[in-house]
Amino acid sequence: MDIFLSDKEIEKTYKMIEEYHRKYLEKYGVHLPPLKRGSKYTKDALVLVYLAYNYPNNRPITKKELTEFIRSFYSDITDVQQARHFGRQKGWYIVSSARGNHTEIIDLIRKKGFKVPEDDFYYLVSLEEPYPGYKKRIGIDTKDFEKLKKLYGYRCATCGSEENKPNLKNPQRITKLQKAHINPRKPEEGFIPQCEECNRAYRDWFVFDKEGKVRTIANPKVVLRADKEVQREIYELLKKKFAKKNE
Repeated sequence: MDIFLSDKEIEKTYKMIEEYHRKYLEKYGVHLPPLKRGSKYTKDALVLVYLAYNYPNNRPITKKELTEFIRSFYSDITDVQQARHFGRQKGWYIVSSARGNHTEIIDLIRKKGFKVPEDDFYYLVSLEEPYPGYKKRIGIDTKDFEKLKKLYGYRCATCGSEENKPNLKNPQRITKLQKAHINPRKPEEGFIPQCEECNRAYRDWFVFDKEGKVRTIANPKVVLRADKEVQREIYELLKKKFAKKNE
């Protein structure tokens, strides 16, 4: 079901988003895109407006539908990418069905009386909470783990699982948060909270950013976990790189 929004509806929805942002999200550094640049609506604002339309009774929006909506303003658009960047990167609590099994979110969609789309979709979960783990303006150098967990909304920085609730990766287990090094090679860089599932899977192998995303490799032995073909490709890349330096 596609929705055509008039200028009045777009501006009314944006104003609503603006009010929620000012009240709940601005303090976390969540970025609100401008509604217009010159006389044209910005693509980012249109994405937010379409996902937030009729909030809190907003529905899940398929990627295809969202692309068609944006295309009615920008005819050269072939594929809308903005929505998938609004979560971890910009702080809006928007989930993508293509990024894992969001069991709680799917249950929420059904409770609201909406059918869960079969195609890839986006869903704006809340305008009152930032994306789990997104705390852009808040440092994480505190040594008090309880305070650290509070800064992250008592959720795993990497997968978003909430403490003392079923784990999003393994719903059969209750989430327990653990202190995980941002950089195992440089403990002074601080910590992020991770659930047992993520901490066990990533322990000491990778360097993370403050949002719980893998930034680079911490332990070179991680390449031994790859299959032989990938290991050979890594070997050839490094051989070429260091051969040039020795020339």
